[in-house]
Amino acid sequence: MTNNLTPDLFRVVDANLNRLKEGIRVVEDILRYRDNNKELSSKLKELRHLCQVKETKELLKYRDTNNDVLRSSIKSELNRSGVENIIIANFKRAQESSRVLEELYKLNNIEYSENFKYIRYELYNLEKKVLLD
Repeated sequence: MTNNLTPDLFRVVDANLNRLKEGIRVVEDILRYRDNNKELSSKLKELRHLCQVKETKELLKYRDTNNDVLRSSIKSELNRSGVENIIIANFKRAQESSRVLEELYKLNNIEYSENFKYIRYELYNLEKKVLLD
């Protein structure tokens, strides 16, 4: 990583990389185990595996979950009215995180930025397919 992506941003990257993978995994597992949908769960798994950067150990050095000022859940995060709401929330979580990563990596790694942009657009397409088909 170059000086354009500073250690205070490593923590942002780490959090969003985790959030992205976690959001995808929730939807992937519902489609895999509840729906037995090999096609869509495989596509989500493929996207999840694209959510990687080489600098994992460098990012870990700056992880500070104990001092996360928004660590506690808010009321809306604790209530889900059904599986569809879980799917929607996790698609949105993953899309938002991929956008953050896309923007931050514009500072020093356009290849990473374009990868996260690709993931975001694929998530938009999959969200529509899962929820409307």
